[in-house]
Amino acid sequence: MTQRTVLVVLFDDVQSLDVSGPAEVFAGAGHCLGDPGGGYLIRTASLDGRPVRTSSGLTLIPDSALADAPTPHTLLVPGGPGTRPADPELTGWLRENGPRAQRLVSVCTGALRLAEAGLLEGRRATTHWAYCERLAAMHPGVEVDPDPIYVRDGHVATSAGVTAGIDLALALVEEDLGREVALTVARHLVVFLRRPGNQAQFSVQLAAQTAQREPLREVQQWITEHPADDLCVDALAARAQLSPRHFARAFQADTGLTPGKYVERVRVEHARRLLEDTSDGVEEISRACGYGTPEAMRRAFVKVLGTAPAEYRRRFRPVPTAASATSHR
Repeated sequence: MTQRTVLVVLFDDVQSLDVSGPAEVFAGAGHCLGDPGGGYLIRTASLDGRPVRTSSGLTLIPDSALADAPTPHTLLVPGGPGTRPADPELTGWLRENGPRAQRLVSVCTGALRLAEAGLLEGRRATTHWAYCERLAAMHPGVEVDPDPIYVRDGHVATSAGVTAGIDLALALVEEDLGREVALTVARHLVVFLRRPGNQAQFSVQLAAQTAQREPLREVQQWITEHPADDLCVDALAARAQLSPRHFARAFQADTGLTPGKYVERVRVEHARRLLEDTSDGVEEISRACGYGTPEAMRRAFVKVLGTAPAEYRRRFRPVPTAASATSHR
């Protein structure tokens, strides 16, 4: 089996989980294959080869200086506070050496470093939600998508903050070595095998504000747990023991969304998970999510996601490999 070298760039104030998360995924793939050194050869390097101090205070000792590191298959640039100040020397090294790697990967604000080196020009990319506007403003030639947890554009892959680097690394392992290996690694790390790259950086519950008033918080939770129920304003207001008019005003004031918009997002999110993770038919899923008919769900998907449910499933539900199909018999 071909061994792929993964070179992780280190610098002071790097986010430690941006380094260790993907590294654990790639190392876990080797253990899964029965060879701790198989699958991937992980190397770390800093500009001068000296230890770096992470943003959390940990000290990381690199394998070498960047100048002495061999050209890798996968070049990974993590994020952290250390990506914010300009670093012409590191930017220059990336500009010269980045194009030589077969695959360029960034985690979190590592995308800022890739963009500074001109490696994201003309490409679609993402980064931590708090820095998407900065990335777009500083590098107008980059098509910044603030929503997904990771984005693939040719041989370049960028991810959102922190744990999204693990999701991206699992996707790369699945691409390189197959779903069974990625699944085994995910089980070992006790994480989801696959949060699709297009999945929003925030769930509806995180994206919306949590209501300050207890009856409204309870209604938010009820909506999430019962998407198939009657979730019209009158029914939700009755659950909160408020008049419909008072409830609608209070809900929007506390969450930043109208009740109807909140319900719409919860139902779409629930339907997406079912399309990704189950083999249930569209008609069955539409009923389970409160749409009533496949056509109603299709309209909601086109409005929110710009694609129909069947096309969404085709694009984002993994196709089982022969090995995974056998293992589930």
